[in-house]
Amino acid sequence: MSMKRRILISALALSCLTTQGQTLEECQQAAERNYPLIRQYGLIEKTTELTVANIRKGWLPQVSAQAQAIYQSDVAAWPDEMKTMITGMGIAMKGLKKDQYRVGIDVQQTVYDGGDISSKKQIARWQGKVQEAQTEVTLYQVRRRVNEMYFSLLMLEEQMQLNRDLQELLAGNERKLQAMVKGGTAAASDWQNVRAERLNVVQQATSLESQKRMLTALLSAFCGMEVKSLRKPEVTATLLQPRVKRPEMRLFDAQQRLADAQERGLNAALMPRIGLFAQGYYGYPGLNMFEDMMRHQWSLNGVIGARLTWNIGALYTRKNDKAKLRLQHEVTESNREVFLFNNRLEQIQQQEEIARYRKLMADDEQIIALRLAVRKAAESKLAHGIIDVNDLMREINQENAARVQQSMHEIEMLKEIYDNKFTTNN
Repeated sequence: MSMKRRILISALALSCLTTQGQTLEECQQAAERNYPLIRQYGLIEKTTELTVANIRKGWLPQVSAQAQAIYQSDVAAWPDEMKTMITGMGIAMKGLKKDQYRVGIDVQQTVYDGGDISSKKQIARWQGKVQEAQTEVTLYQVRRRVNEMYFSLLMLEEQMQLNRDLQELLAGNERKLQAMVKGGTAAASDWQNVRAERLNVVQQATSLESQKRMLTALLSAFCGMEVKSLRKPEVTATLLQPRVKRPEMRLFDAQQRLADAQERGLNAALMPRIGLFAQGYYGYPGLNMFEDMMRHQWSLNGVIGARLTWNIGALYTRKNDKAKLRLQHEVTESNREVFLFNNRLEQIQQQEEIARYRKLMADDEQIIALRLAVRKAAESKLAHGIIDVNDLMREINQENAARVQQSMHEIEMLKEIYDNKFTTNN
């Protein structure tokens, strides 16, 4: 096959897909991409990463600077006997001054934190996942709104097609009656009656066209693309789904994992901490107090060491905190059970509606065939003067009503099928 022929076939295939119109799935995906809430996914992810990065910096040395000036009511001093003895030795012992000054830096480095930083990072990540799941739940509802507009548009298109068919049928009878009036076999009022009915149908078409333009504009704006025509979904068999794949299930799972991470955080809060520290300052008095008693001069001083701390204050609230987390687990599971229960009821209702529409549609074809035969017989009777034009109009309207009913049954059944698909997300 030549390259030109392949390109031509591909172009024709693309053209066919375009003329067939947008599918329901395409509209749903476009609406989700266009919905402003979709931007929150990136924002939540960035916020979570920034939070985790900040928590991770807990391993960096913690540096603090300080300056202080104090005045004491009393200071350490030699006993009088010692002071007399030292003075007798020719040593000037001025003693410490009551005003003291210090400018310094403290550095602390965590070596072991009992898993506190790790647990905080896990909590932050699961909090981000809960927010993402909540956003997904809200975003999923967009599909239901698309379904409503999509099937309403399909219903309008079906009604417009039936309206055009009815106009053609009335126009045909109008032409026949016009010829009969000229031949003297029908009254002018009969022709006027049919013409007036056709004009009523034309007015209905104008109203339907206006509704279609409005709904098409709404769906286009909602999807962020121009919706020109729709492709009717295929009728597929549906069964009760044993497993629900709705985003609410992921939300419940994320909430449970968050509670687990918070419980591990309670355990980490009870663990001891080990760290290194260094302190350096310039001021008076220094660490050599005896030297400072003799010379009132500022000096550089430093201390390094290791520290173990164990804050048992978390024990005071641990029992209540764990009880709160257990309740949080129970509330989440209760919400899951309520959601699944209501979802199951909704599935049953939808399946019953689908079955009902299938039964109604089984009789629609036969009803239309009978109404068609009766209407054709009425046209023949009118031509032979057996019935009047009002009888014919009644039969035409009943046939049209049967066709409208068939169309409504089909679209409503399709809507229930796709509502059922929305209910389970299968």
